[in-house]
Amino acid sequence: MSVMTNFKGIIPAIAVPFNADHAIDEAELTRYAAWLGKRRGIVGIMTNGHTGEVFSLTAKERAEVTRIVAKALTGICPTISSVVCEGIKDGIEHALMAKEAGATALDIMPPHHWLRFGFKREHCLDYFSAIGEATRLPLIVHVYPAWTRASFSSELLAELARLDHVQAFKIGTREMNKYARDLKAIRAAAPHKALLTCHDEYLLASMVQGVDGALVGFASLIPDLIHDLFAAVTAGDLKLAMKLQSMIDPLKDAVYGAGEPTGEAHGRMKAAMQVAGVIRDATVRPPTHAPSADEMAAIRAAVAAAGLTVQAAA
Repeated sequence: MSVMTNFKGIIPAIAVPFNADHAIDEAELTRYAAWLGKRRGIVGIMTNGHTGEVFSLTAKERAEVTRIVAKALTGICPTISSVVCEGIKDGIEHALMAKEAGATALDIMPPHHWLRFGFKREHCLDYFSAIGEATRLPLIVHVYPAWTRASFSSELLAELARLDHVQAFKIGTREMNKYARDLKAIRAAAPHKALLTCHDEYLLASMVQGVDGALVGFASLIPDLIHDLFAAVTAGDLKLAMKLQSMIDPLKDAVYGAGEPTGEAHGRMKAAMQVAGVIRDATVRPPTHAPSADEMAAIRAAVAAAGLTVQAAA
C-alpha cells in the first residue's frame, strides 16, 4: 500500500452522516466523501476527527468509517485517520486497524488523560515513535490549544519535527503569540514538513502566519471558500482574502459563536451542511444535541449570506 506524501493544501476533517437510528449511513458517507475529495485544492481527507464525532464511535466503527471513506476516495485522494487513544498499546492497535482499513497517513491526538494529568516530554516522543514504527505510516502531530495540559511546548514540537515518521502538524494552538513561536520552532527544525492551521474560527489570521494549508472540520462545509481563501493568502492578495473571510464570518459565527469548536458546534455545522445541500441528514449522536430553533434560523441566514447553494452531486 502506498503512503500519503503531500500534506500541503486543504484537508477536511470529514463529518459522518448518520441514519435516524444513529447508525453510520454508508451510502451517504460514500457519496459525500467522493464529492468532497474532488473539490478544489483537496490533498486528502481525514476521518475520525472531532468533526467526525469520534468520541461517539466505537473502535470498530472508527475503522469502518475509514474503510468507507478510503474506498470512496480510490483514485481521488488519500485518506488519513485520526488516532484517539489513551496509551501506546491501544494507540498501536487503533492505528493498525486504520491502516488495514485503508488509511495512508495518521493524525495522532494527545492521549486524553494528558488533559487531566499532563505528561512528560518522553511520554510524547515514545507515543509518536511507537505508532510510527508499528505502522510505517506518515504521522500528523495534532497540536492542542495552549491553555490545555496536553499543550506541546515549542521545544517539544521541534523534537517531534525531527522524527522521521512525522510529516505534518495540525496546529490548533489558539494563542497567537505561542502559535507564531511554534511555527518558527518547527520550521527551524524541519523546514520541509507541512504546517497546517486547524483554527476553524479564525482562518485568515492563522493562514497569514506562513502555513502550508489547513486541516479543519470547517472544510466539511465550505471546502471551496477555504481553498479560495488560502489561495488568496498564498498569492499575497490580502484584499481578496479579507473579502472571502467576510463571506465565511457569518457561517463561522453561526457554527462556532464566539468560541472554538465543540461538540455542539459540530452539530450546528452538520445542520448547516444539510441546509446547504452538502449532506442529506444532520442527525448527530448523543450526547450531542441538534441546534435549537434560534440557532437554525441563524444557520439558514448564514448559509444564504455566504451564497451557498445545493453543492453536492446527486
